[in-house]
Amino acid sequence: MILNVLLAAPAANGQQGGGSMQFVFLLGMILVFWFFMIRPQSKKAKKQKAFINALEKGSKIVTHAGIHGRINKVNEDSTLELEISAGTFLKMEKSSISLELSEAANKADAPATEKK
Repeated sequence: MILNVLLAAPAANGQQGGGSMQFVFLLGMILVFWFFMIRPQSKKAKKQKAFINALEKGSKIVTHAGIHGRINKVNEDSTLELEISAGTFLKMEKSSISLELSEAANKADAPATEKK
């Protein structure tokens, strides 16, 4: 229906063939949105899901709230036990773990452990 309106509008003004150009422009806009918005978000979501599924005991992580810790136990109910200091444990959802913050923290720790 919208396409018919777009194609009929130039014909009413006496112009011919303008509707196909509008259709191409609309298609181009959809492609740009897909390449610059939808595709990167879906890739990021897949990477986050793979990161969450690969978590195991002993992994250093950072939550979205900024809590740093080491995984003590991974539960089957999509939760994990996080040790934030010696003898202090928190039960957290796996979805609260930040991929970007965890990677940044692990990169910052890597040179320090290599020097020792």
